Amino acid sequence: WEKRQYRNLDDNCELGTRNIKVALKKLRKFARTGSADELDLDDTIKSTAKDAGLLNIKMVPERHNAVKLLVFFDIGGSMDRYIQLCEQLFSAIRTEFKHLEYFYFHNCVYESLWRDNARRYDEGVKTNDVLHTFGSDYHVIFVGDAAMSPWELIYENGSVEHNNEEPGQLWLQRIKEKWDKAIWLNPVSENYWQFTQSTQMIKEIFDNKMYPLTISGITEGIQFLSK
Repeated sequence: WEKRQYRNLDDNCELGTRNIKVALKKLRKFARTGSADELDLDDTIKSTAKDAGLLNIKMVPERHNAVKLLVFFDIGGSMDRYIQLCEQLFSAIRTEFKHLEYFYFHNCVYESLWRDNARRYDEGVKTNDVLHTFGSDYHVIFVGDAAMSPWELIYENGSVEHNNEEPGQLWLQRIKEKWDKAIWLNPVSENYWQFTQSTQMIKEIFDNKMYPLTISGITEGIQFLSK
């Protein structure tokens, strides 16, 4: 099989991320975790007053979004045209969520995923390990165009990159069964989804929780995840 090479998404992309961040903020549940390294101004003022003006600094753990997020990015091939859009989303997600895990796949999820496109063949992660490592309290977002040959979903050895022992749709179903709070963000205009069989199949697997990768689509998807 040809070893295709893809590049990682840039999480420092700032252009156009502001509106995405606004949409993501709807999926927030704050908690203070970690070491006490943030100034508690109110408590510092009260404590200083009690100590007759002697400065008494009070610290608290930094306030973070406590929501746990697991994101799967389709990379390469037909997704290349959406790199900038995906990087804007990735950058916004990295900013908003402390508890974030992400993985890459190509076209469909099979038995392995990866975190670094440059080392995907050396440091892959078993999809079963992902299923067993992260708890059911995670929220899941898939990002991809869901466009491929149907046999990549429904057949063994249907992958365009390797001989997969189990169909891709089986892995998607396992993920959906593990994490009920799961959505699919699709960069392709919603008007075209009906013309691609694989898109319709994946949309059905995700109980129609497929949304366009637009501000309104992200907002609608986040509203579902936050219920």
